[in-house]
Amino acid sequence: MQNIHFSFFKKVSLVEKFNFYEYLSVMLDGGVTISETLESVQTKIKNTYFKEKIRELETFVSSGDSFSKSMKKIPQVFSPAEISMIESGETTGKLSLALAHLSENLQKSYDLRSKIKGALTYPAIIFLFLILAVVIVLIYVIPAVSQLFETSDVALPLATRALVASSNFMIHQWAFILLFVATAGVLFYGYKNTPKGKANLDYFLLALPLAWKVYKNYILASLSTNLGSLISSWVSVVQSLSLTAKSLNNEVYESHLLAVMQKVSWGQKIVDSMQEVDPEHQIFPLDFLQMLSVWEKTASLDTVTKKITNQYTREVNYSLASLTKWIEPIAILIAGIFVLWFAFAIFGAILKVTQTVW
Repeated sequence: MQNIHFSFFKKVSLVEKFNFYEYLSVMLDGGVTISETLESVQTKIKNTYFKEKIRELETFVSSGDSFSKSMKKIPQVFSPAEISMIESGETTGKLSLALAHLSENLQKSYDLRSKIKGALTYPAIIFLFLILAVVIVLIYVIPAVSQLFETSDVALPLATRALVASSNFMIHQWAFILLFVATAGVLFYGYKNTPKGKANLDYFLLALPLAWKVYKNYILASLSTNLGSLISSWVSVVQSLSLTAKSLNNEVYESHLLAVMQKVSWGQKIVDSMQEVDPEHQIFPLDFLQMLSVWEKTASLDTVTKKITNQYTREVNYSLASLTKWIEPIAILIAGIFVLWFAFAIFGAILKVTQTVW
Protein backbone atom coordinates (compact mmCIF):
# COMPACT_ATOMS: atom_id res chain seq x y z
CA MET A 1 0.00 0.00 0.00
CA GLN A 2 1.27 3.45 -0.87
CA ASN A 3 2.17 5.56 2.13
CA ILE A 4 0.13 8.71 2.46
CA HIS A 5 1.74 11.68 4.19
CA PHE A 6 -0.24 14.53 5.66
CA SER A 7 1.41 17.91 6.03
CA PHE A 8 -0.56 20.01 8.49
CA PHE A 9 1.97 22.80 8.66
CA LYS A 10 3.06 23.72 5.17
CA LYS A 11 6.13 25.64 6.22
CA VAL A 12 9.86 25.38 5.67
CA SER A 13 12.05 26.55 8.53
CA LEU A 14 15.22 28.61 8.16
CA VAL A 15 17.25 25.69 9.50
CA GLU A 16 15.94 23.40 6.77
CA LYS A 17 16.61 26.00 4.10
CA PHE A 18 20.17 26.88 5.04
CA ASN A 19 21.02 23.19 5.43
CA PHE A 20 19.50 22.58 1.99
CA TYR A 21 21.55 25.32 0.32
CA GLU A 22 24.72 24.27 2.12
CA TYR A 23 24.29 20.67 0.96
CA LEU A 24 23.75 21.81 -2.63
CA SER A 25 26.88 23.97 -2.50
CA VAL A 26 29.04 21.14 -1.16
CA MET A 27 27.73 18.62 -3.70
CA LEU A 28 28.18 21.00 -6.64
CA ASP A 29 31.75 21.71 -5.51
CA GLY A 30 32.29 17.96 -5.60
CA GLY A 31 31.26 17.78 -9.26
CA VAL A 32 27.76 16.33 -8.75
CA THR A 33 25.08 17.66 -11.13
CA ILE A 34 22.21 19.74 -9.80
CA SER A 35 19.65 17.04 -10.73
CA GLU A 36 21.56 14.34 -8.87
CA THR A 37 22.02 16.65 -5.91
CA LEU A 38 18.29 17.42 -5.71
CA GLU A 39 17.54 13.71 -5.83
CA SER A 40 20.00 12.79 -3.08
CA VAL A 41 19.08 15.66 -0.76
CA GLN A 42 15.53 14.32 -0.44
CA THR A 43 16.80 11.42 1.66
CA LYS A 44 18.11 13.87 4.26
CA ILE A 45 14.94 15.97 4.66
CA LYS A 46 12.28 14.99 7.19
CA ASN A 47 9.81 17.78 6.39
CA THR A 48 7.26 16.08 4.11
CA TYR A 49 6.08 19.34 2.57
CA PHE A 50 9.63 20.51 1.80
CA LYS A 51 10.48 17.12 0.35
CA GLU A 52 7.49 17.33 -1.99
CA LYS A 53 8.60 20.75 -3.20
CA ILE A 54 12.17 19.56 -3.79
CA ARG A 55 10.75 16.67 -5.79
CA GLU A 56 8.87 19.21 -7.91
CA LEU A 57 12.08 21.23 -8.22
CA GLU A 58 13.92 18.14 -9.44
CA THR A 59 11.19 17.49 -12.03
CA PHE A 60 11.43 21.04 -13.40
CA VAL A 61 15.25 20.90 -13.58
CA SER A 62 15.19 17.47 -15.24
CA SER A 63 12.80 18.81 -17.89
CA GLY A 64 15.34 21.44 -18.92
CA ASP A 65 14.63 24.47 -16.72
CA SER A 66 17.45 26.24 -14.93
CA PHE A 67 17.60 25.97 -11.15
CA SER A 68 16.50 29.59 -10.61
CA LYS A 69 13.65 29.28 -13.11
CA SER A 70 12.48 26.14 -11.35
CA MET A 71 12.56 27.97 -8.01
CA LYS A 72 10.33 30.70 -9.43
CA LYS A 73 7.64 28.07 -9.96
CA ILE A 74 7.58 27.40 -6.20
CA PRO A 75 7.22 30.92 -4.71
CA GLN A 76 5.60 29.61 -1.53
CA VAL A 77 8.99 28.16 -0.51
CA PHE A 78 11.66 30.26 -2.23
CA SER A 79 11.74 34.04 -1.76
CA PRO A 80 12.55 36.53 -4.55
CA ALA A 81 15.84 37.42 -2.82
CA GLU A 82 16.94 33.77 -2.76
CA ILE A 83 15.98 33.31 -6.40
CA SER A 84 17.87 36.44 -7.46
CA MET A 85 21.06 35.28 -5.74
CA ILE A 86 20.81 31.87 -7.41
CA GLU A 87 20.02 33.44 -10.80
CA SER A 88 23.03 35.73 -10.52
CA GLY A 89 25.24 32.78 -9.54
CA GLU A 90 24.09 30.86 -12.61
CA THR A 91 24.78 33.85 -14.87
CA THR A 92 28.33 34.31 -13.57
CA GLY A 93 29.09 30.59 -13.37
CA LYS A 94 29.46 30.72 -9.59
CA LEU A 95 26.34 28.90 -8.49
CA SER A 96 28.12 26.97 -5.74
CA LEU A 97 29.48 30.20 -4.23
CA ALA A 98 26.05 31.86 -4.42
CA LEU A 99 24.52 28.87 -2.61
CA ALA A 100 27.20 29.10 0.09
CA HIS A 101 26.53 32.83 0.57
CA LEU A 102 22.81 32.18 0.74
CA SER A 103 23.24 29.43 3.33
CA GLU A 104 25.49 31.66 5.45
CA ASN A 105 23.01 34.53 5.18
CA LEU A 106 20.05 32.41 6.31
CA GLN A 107 22.06 30.92 9.16
CA LYS A 108 22.92 34.39 10.47
CA SER A 109 19.24 35.36 10.34
CA TYR A 110 18.28 32.18 12.18
CA ASP A 111 20.93 32.67 14.89
CA LEU A 112 19.81 36.25 15.48
CA ARG A 113 16.12 35.32 15.65
CA SER A 114 16.86 32.43 18.01
CA LYS A 115 18.84 34.72 20.28
CA ILE A 116 15.95 37.19 20.48
CA LYS A 117 13.34 34.46 21.04
CA GLY A 118 15.49 32.84 23.71
CA ALA A 119 16.01 36.12 25.57
CA LEU A 120 12.28 36.93 25.51
CA THR A 121 11.17 33.48 26.69
CA TYR A 122 11.92 34.20 30.37
CA PRO A 123 9.96 37.50 30.49
CA ALA A 124 7.05 35.84 28.68
CA ILE A 125 6.96 33.02 31.25
CA ILE A 126 7.02 35.55 34.11
CA PHE A 127 4.01 37.44 32.77
CA LEU A 128 2.19 34.20 31.98
CA PHE A 129 2.53 32.97 35.56
CA LEU A 130 1.58 36.42 36.86
CA ILE A 131 -1.66 36.37 34.86
CA LEU A 132 -2.32 32.77 35.95
CA ALA A 133 -1.83 33.72 39.62
CA VAL A 134 -4.28 36.63 39.33
CA VAL A 135 -6.88 34.40 37.66
CA ILE A 136 -6.55 31.72 40.37
CA VAL A 137 -6.94 34.31 43.15
CA LEU A 138 -10.03 35.83 41.52
CA ILE A 139 -11.71 32.48 40.80
CA TYR A 140 -10.88 30.45 43.93
CA VAL A 141 -9.58 32.68 46.75
CA ILE A 142 -11.88 35.71 46.56
CA PRO A 143 -15.18 33.70 46.56
CA ALA A 144 -14.04 31.81 49.66
CA VAL A 145 -13.02 35.00 51.49
CA SER A 146 -16.08 37.03 50.39
CA GLN A 147 -18.41 34.53 52.13
CA LEU A 148 -17.16 35.92 55.46
CA PHE A 149 -18.71 39.32 54.66
CA GLU A 150 -21.97 38.22 53.03
CA THR A 151 -23.83 37.75 56.34
CA SER A 152 -22.98 41.25 57.60
CA ASP A 153 -24.97 44.33 56.67
CA VAL A 154 -21.84 46.49 56.63
CA ALA A 155 -21.18 48.71 53.61
CA LEU A 156 -17.93 47.28 52.31
CA PRO A 157 -15.07 49.54 51.13
CA LEU A 158 -14.80 50.39 47.44
CA ALA A 159 -11.64 48.27 47.03
CA THR A 160 -13.48 45.22 48.42
CA ARG A 161 -16.56 45.74 46.24
CA ALA A 162 -14.39 46.16 43.16
CA LEU A 163 -12.42 42.99 43.96
CA VAL A 164 -15.57 40.92 44.57
CA ALA A 165 -17.21 42.32 41.41
CA SER A 166 -14.12 41.40 39.36
CA SER A 167 -14.19 37.90 40.82
CA ASN A 168 -17.90 37.45 40.09
CA PHE A 169 -17.52 38.75 36.56
CA MET A 170 -14.69 36.30 35.83
CA ILE A 171 -16.60 33.36 37.31
CA HIS A 172 -20.00 34.03 35.74
CA GLN A 173 -18.95 35.68 32.47
CA TRP A 174 -16.02 33.45 31.52
CA ALA A 175 -17.67 32.55 28.19
CA PHE A 176 -17.99 36.25 27.33
CA ILE A 177 -14.35 36.85 28.29
CA LEU A 178 -13.16 33.99 26.07
CA LEU A 179 -15.36 35.21 23.21
CA PHE A 180 -14.05 38.75 23.62
CA VAL A 181 -10.40 37.60 23.62
CA ALA A 182 -10.95 35.36 20.57
CA THR A 183 -12.79 38.14 18.69
CA ALA A 184 -10.10 40.68 19.56
CA GLY A 185 -7.43 38.24 18.38
CA VAL A 186 -9.18 37.62 15.05
CA LEU A 187 -9.75 41.35 14.49
CA PHE A 188 -6.15 42.16 15.34
CA TYR A 189 -4.88 39.41 13.02
CA GLY A 190 -7.05 40.73 10.19
CA TYR A 191 -6.05 44.35 10.82
CA LYS A 192 -2.32 43.66 10.92
CA ASN A 193 -2.54 41.90 7.55
CA THR A 194 -3.91 45.03 5.89
CA PRO A 195 -1.34 47.50 4.44
CA LYS A 196 -2.41 50.28 6.81
CA GLY A 197 -2.54 47.96 9.82
CA LYS A 198 0.90 46.50 9.06
CA ALA A 199 2.39 50.00 8.68
CA ASN A 200 0.81 51.23 11.95
CA LEU A 201 2.00 48.13 13.82
CA ASP A 202 5.54 48.58 12.48
CA TYR A 203 5.55 52.26 13.53
CA PHE A 204 4.26 51.19 16.96
CA LEU A 205 7.01 48.58 17.41
CA LEU A 206 9.68 51.09 16.42
CA ALA A 207 8.35 53.47 19.11
CA LEU A 208 7.57 50.91 21.84
CA PRO A 209 9.50 51.74 25.04
CA LEU A 210 12.33 49.32 25.90
CA ALA A 211 11.60 47.04 22.91
CA TRP A 212 12.21 49.49 20.04
CA LYS A 213 16.01 49.26 20.28
CA VAL A 214 15.92 45.47 19.97
CA TYR A 215 13.60 45.62 16.97
CA LYS A 216 15.47 48.42 15.19
CA ASN A 217 18.91 46.87 15.68
CA TYR A 218 17.57 43.52 14.46
CA ILE A 219 16.26 45.18 11.28
CA LEU A 220 19.55 47.02 10.65
CA ALA A 221 21.54 43.80 11.13
CA SER A 222 19.23 41.99 8.69
CA LEU A 223 19.41 44.91 6.24
CA SER A 224 23.21 44.87 6.09
CA THR A 225 23.33 41.07 5.85
CA ASN A 226 20.77 40.84 3.03
CA LEU A 227 22.08 43.84 1.08
CA GLY A 228 25.68 42.69 1.35
CA SER A 229 24.84 39.12 0.32
CA LEU A 230 22.83 40.22 -2.71
CA ILE A 231 25.36 42.72 -4.03
CA SER A 232 28.30 40.37 -3.41
CA SER A 233 26.35 37.74 -5.38
CA TRP A 234 26.45 40.12 -8.39
CA VAL A 235 22.83 41.24 -8.12
CA SER A 236 22.47 44.87 -9.26
CA VAL A 237 22.39 47.54 -6.55
CA VAL A 238 18.91 48.73 -7.53
CA GLN A 239 17.46 45.21 -7.48
CA SER A 240 19.33 44.43 -4.25
CA LEU A 241 17.73 47.43 -2.53
CA SER A 242 14.28 46.39 -3.76
CA LEU A 243 14.69 42.78 -2.63
CA THR A 244 16.17 43.81 0.73
CA ALA A 245 13.28 46.20 1.33
CA LYS A 246 10.73 43.42 0.85
CA SER A 247 12.71 40.87 2.87
CA LEU A 248 12.74 42.97 6.07
CA ASN A 249 8.98 42.52 6.60
CA ASN A 250 8.68 46.08 7.92
CA GLU A 251 6.57 48.65 6.10
CA VAL A 252 8.52 51.61 7.52
CA TYR A 253 11.91 50.39 6.32
CA GLU A 254 10.45 49.04 3.09
CA SER A 255 9.00 52.43 2.10
CA HIS A 256 12.26 54.24 2.94
CA LEU A 257 14.43 51.71 1.08
CA LEU A 258 12.18 51.85 -1.98
CA ALA A 259 12.57 55.64 -1.94
CA VAL A 260 16.35 55.15 -1.70
CA MET A 261 16.19 52.68 -4.60
CA GLN A 262 14.39 55.26 -6.72
CA LYS A 263 17.11 57.85 -6.12
CA VAL A 264 19.89 55.30 -6.74
CA SER A 265 18.26 54.38 -10.06
CA TRP A 266 18.62 58.07 -11.00
CA GLY A 267 22.37 57.89 -10.38
CA GLN A 268 22.74 58.97 -6.75
CA LYS A 269 24.88 57.12 -4.21
CA ILE A 270 23.23 54.90 -1.60
CA VAL A 271 24.42 56.89 1.44
CA ASP A 272 23.44 60.25 -0.09
CA SER A 273 20.02 58.84 -0.95
CA MET A 274 19.53 57.52 2.59
CA GLN A 275 20.43 60.91 4.05
CA GLU A 276 17.92 62.65 1.79
CA VAL A 277 15.16 60.15 2.58
CA ASP A 278 15.89 60.23 6.33
CA PRO A 279 17.55 63.59 7.16
CA GLU A 280 16.95 63.19 10.92
CA HIS A 281 18.54 59.70 10.98
CA GLN A 282 15.51 58.11 12.62
CA ILE A 283 15.53 55.13 10.26
CA PHE A 284 19.17 54.97 9.17
CA PRO A 285 21.46 55.94 12.10
CA LEU A 286 24.47 58.11 11.43
CA ASP A 287 26.99 55.40 12.36
CA PHE A 288 25.26 53.01 9.94
CA LEU A 289 25.62 55.56 7.12
CA GLN A 290 29.24 56.29 8.02
CA MET A 291 30.20 52.62 7.78
CA LEU A 292 28.22 52.21 4.57
CA SER A 293 30.06 55.19 3.05
CA VAL A 294 33.33 53.32 3.61
CA TRP A 295 32.08 50.64 1.22
CA GLU A 296 31.22 53.24 -1.42
CA LYS A 297 34.71 54.74 -1.14
CA THR A 298 36.74 51.53 -0.93
CA ALA A 299 34.46 48.99 -2.69
CA SER A 300 35.21 46.53 0.15
CA LEU A 301 31.58 45.46 0.41
CA ASP A 302 32.00 42.06 2.02
CA THR A 303 34.22 43.34 4.83
CA VAL A 304 32.10 46.42 5.56
CA THR A 305 28.73 44.65 5.61
CA LYS A 306 30.13 41.96 7.91
CA LYS A 307 31.34 44.66 10.31
CA ILE A 308 27.96 46.41 10.19
CA THR A 309 26.16 43.11 10.82
CA ASN A 310 28.47 42.25 13.72
CA GLN A 311 28.05 45.69 15.27
CA TYR A 312 24.26 45.64 15.15
CA THR A 313 24.16 42.03 16.30
CA ARG A 314 26.09 43.20 19.38
CA GLU A 315 23.64 46.08 19.72
CA VAL A 316 20.79 43.54 19.69
CA ASN A 317 22.50 41.67 22.53
CA TYR A 318 22.95 44.87 24.56
CA SER A 319 19.34 45.93 23.91
CA LEU A 320 18.05 42.50 24.93
CA ALA A 321 20.07 42.62 28.14
CA SER A 322 18.59 46.04 28.93
CA LEU A 323 15.07 44.86 28.11
CA THR A 324 15.23 41.71 30.22
CA LYS A 325 16.76 43.73 33.08
CA TRP A 326 13.60 45.87 33.22
CA ILE A 327 11.08 43.05 32.77
CA GLU A 328 11.44 41.56 36.26
CA PRO A 329 10.99 44.87 38.15
CA ILE A 330 7.94 45.70 36.00
CA ALA A 331 6.44 42.27 36.74
CA ILE A 332 7.13 42.73 40.46
CA LEU A 333 5.52 46.19 40.34
CA ILE A 334 2.36 44.82 38.68
CA ALA A 335 2.21 41.95 41.17
CA GLY A 336 2.74 44.41 44.03
CA ILE A 337 -0.16 46.59 42.86
CA PHE A 338 -2.49 43.59 42.80
CA VAL A 339 -1.29 42.39 46.23
CA LEU A 340 -1.87 45.88 47.68
CA TRP A 341 -5.35 45.96 46.17
CA PHE A 342 -6.06 42.50 47.63
CA ALA A 343 -4.71 43.52 51.05
CA PHE A 344 -6.66 46.79 51.20
CA ALA A 345 -9.83 45.04 50.07
CA ILE A 346 -9.65 42.19 52.59
CA PHE A 347 -8.30 44.04 55.61
CA GLY A 348 -10.50 47.05 54.89
CA ALA A 349 -13.55 44.78 54.93
CA ILE A 350 -12.38 43.03 58.11
CA LEU A 351 -11.88 46.40 59.80
CA LYS A 352 -15.38 47.52 58.82
CA VAL A 353 -16.96 44.32 60.18
CA THR A 354 -15.03 44.44 63.48
CA GLN A 355 -15.99 48.09 63.98
CA THR A 356 -19.65 47.15 63.61
CA VAL A 357 -19.29 44.30 66.11
CA TRP A 358 -17.71 46.56 68.67
